[in-house]
Amino acid sequence: MRKERGATLAGLSEATGISVSTLSRLESGGRRPSLELLLPIARAHQVPLDELVGAPPVGDPRVRAKPIVRHGRTMVPLTRQPGGLQAYKVIEPARSTQPDPRTHEGYEWLYVLSGRLRLILAEHDVVLGPGEAAEFDTRVPHWFGSTGEGPVEFLSLFGPQGERMHVRARPAAKGAKEE
Repeated sequence: MRKERGATLAGLSEATGISVSTLSRLESGGRRPSLELLLPIARAHQVPLDELVGAPPVGDPRVRAKPIVRHGRTMVPLTRQPGGLQAYKVIEPARSTQPDPRTHEGYEWLYVLSGRLRLILAEHDVVLGPGEAAEFDTRVPHWFGSTGEGPVEFLSLFGPQGERMHVRARPAAKGAKEE
């Protein structure tokens, strides 16, 4: 880079405070570069450190998950590692389904993106709208799905017991009727 820009070792030494001999050994590979040496060189050349050291380009950040369709419900996995916390985007079509509450080990957090999600949790029967969230222990009998009025899209985070999320649905105001 120094030669491409027409700079001399002496000029770079003056700009960085690094001796000519150290710069020469860095360029020839006779000395390993350290962060203390690379930072002033990058500043002198006015380039990011990544460009100076030839860092590999950042990979494509997009998640290309294959949707899973079960019983008409589409689930797009948002996490890739097995075990631990799992995240899904779920699309439930508009349909009236007879609730069949189940129990199992774990903890679940739901966040509605669009539509209306019916959640039955023990004796509670509530409807969540966009921007609302719920969390619960899955050992409590539960069921969730479309209200039948239209499709619903929501995020589901599911994890082993103890991996509780820290967002809760607002409790209903005293005297307010639950939907």
